Amino acid sequence: MTSPKFLRGVLLLPAAVLLSGCNTVLMSPSGDLAVRQRDIIIVSTVLMLLIIVPVIVLTLLFAWRYRASNKNAVYTPEWDHSTLLELLIWAAPLLIIIALGALTWVSTHKLDPYRPLERIDARRDLQPDTRPLTVQVVAMDWKWLFFYPDQGIATVNELAAPVDRPIRFEITSTTMMNSFFVPALAGQIYAMPGMETKLHAIINKPGVYDGFSANYSGAGFSGMRFKFHGLSADDFDAWVKQVKAKGDNLTRDKYTALEKPSEWVPVHYYGDVAPDLYDAILNRCVQAGQPCLKDMMDQPNHQHASRARAGKTDALLADAMCTAENTVQFASGVQRAPGGGLTQ
Repeated sequence: MTSPKFLRGVLLLPAAVLLSGCNTVLMSPSGDLAVRQRDIIIVSTVLMLLIIVPVIVLTLLFAWRYRASNKNAVYTPEWDHSTLLELLIWAAPLLIIIALGALTWVSTHKLDPYRPLERIDARRDLQPDTRPLTVQVVAMDWKWLFFYPDQGIATVNELAAPVDRPIRFEITSTTMMNSFFVPALAGQIYAMPGMETKLHAIINKPGVYDGFSANYSGAGFSGMRFKFHGLSADDFDAWVKQVKAKGDNLTRDKYTALEKPSEWVPVHYYGDVAPDLYDAILNRCVQAGQPCLKDMMDQPNHQHASRARAGKTDALLADAMCTAENTVQFASGVQRAPGGGLTQ
């Protein structure tokens, strides 16, 4: 006869299989920014449990104390007020809300991803003359392209940085909105075509960490994964030399070929990069003859400024109105992205 223990083990087996894909990286990160974000999660959870746990305990206690079989419980149907209870019921949640609000306000400004770092970790401040490592990130369909402008190299689906050195990420996308996320390093930051977002972070422990897209972006989304290597300063210099020695030249033509949608792309190195390629990707003018977004945005401003100085308010109003001509002009700049979305 099958024992109950064996049956319980069989029933728990599917849950164990599902949980095998989980880990606690958010609770044991390796970067100072991620550590501080983890602390916020813990403090916020504890503050909320100060309300949740007593409510659950008291609910069970009241249900047990005033059960039908307990004839000794005092029943006072005319009771309707207690100043002490009212004070406790309202003051405790209010204080917790104030504490959560203060925590959110301070952390939102202190951990602003656009804000340069002020410390290496909780015990070490950052020296004012420390120069951050700049990494330009491009989310593509469906792979990641990383530029190292100071080193003159680029990589596909592999990222590396020296330990205890600030990293300044400049992030954009080619077609679809995406999200750059290395849980051990920092929180996720969105990547959008024609726009640049920023993230300042630091890795404090050597190791190899998982990075991926945290925003669904089409058929190859599940393969948008890369490895982030936290290296010593010497090992990082050796890695850069290796990329330069083994890498190809990333010309604009090669980038155009790389930009085409592809899935589960292996790591690839580029030891030399075409000048201003990241800027061209950001402004969507990689191909010869394409107008850059920054130039297109500057041109109307100059026209409007000159018209305003000349007092031509009618011309300014005409520019602001939607007409058949400017609608066709706008539509001609809209492209259909892979997966059915529209991009400009």
